[in-house]
Amino acid sequence: MNRVKRQLAPYLLIFPGGLWLLLFFAVPMVTMLSLSLQEGDIINGYVFTGRWQTYVEAIGDYQEQLLRSLMYGAIATLILIALAFPVAYWIAFYGGRRKSTYLFLLLLPFFVSFVLRTISWRQILTDEGPLLQPLKQIGLISENYHILGTPYAVIGGLVYNFLPFMVLPVYVALERIDPRVVEAARDLYANPATAFRKVIFPLALPGVFAGVLMTFVPVSSDYVNSAVLGSSETTMIGQVIQAQYLANSNYPTASALSFVLMAVLLIGVFTYARALGTEDVMKVAAR
Repeated sequence: MNRVKRQLAPYLLIFPGGLWLLLFFAVPMVTMLSLSLQEGDIINGYVFTGRWQTYVEAIGDYQEQLLRSLMYGAIATLILIALAFPVAYWIAFYGGRRKSTYLFLLLLPFFVSFVLRTISWRQILTDEGPLLQPLKQIGLISENYHILGTPYAVIGGLVYNFLPFMVLPVYVALERIDPRVVEAARDLYANPATAFRKVIFPLALPGVFAGVLMTFVPVSSDYVNSAVLGSSETTMIGQVIQAQYLANSNYPTASALSFVLMAVLLIGVFTYARALGTEDVMKVAAR
């Protein structure tokens, strides 16, 4: 009896999580796949016909928005790495007993709703807002200069809203580095730049890897920032999917675009993982 319990224990432990994934991931994905292969309209209903042409039409009609989303996602992710690494590095190595306080202060603004924070940035970046209006009054920028509706506003909003998702995993990786390893590098006459390049950064790669995964995917599929801070020239694929679902009730096209976006992101993630070498990253993490 005890042997049977031991054999069943792993399956019982994963059962709640597996059931959750089945109900809230697998079932919706199968439903969405079915919708993408249907034909019809909201009035007469949709019928499953296995029409794969919807995918071809969706990619052809919205390839510009798809490519723009991937480009914005890649740029925002690179900026996030550049901003998050110094912050995480300082907290991990110089935060002292107040590390938790600094992390709390970093996360404090994010207790406010995602949408409200983005709308607040819209008010800050308006032509009459507290940022641009004083600069225009003193003549540092022209009266016609604006930020809202440009890629800079959208990418800036993405970077701001997803910064903690990059800082936290990088911080965790840096926190695990034994200070004696860094001291050993300096004892071997490595200057600070060399110690960072050959010791600290390689040991922090697992955090960078996790941070990229946690930011690139949601950033590329985001639609709030492009809708609030952008214009028709900065439309991202998330906006298109949202409009097809909720405004146009064009469920097959919206479902097809969702699958295309997911497939492209997965290909990008796997390519990134292969290029970085996940096995090497895991070995570094284990050390």
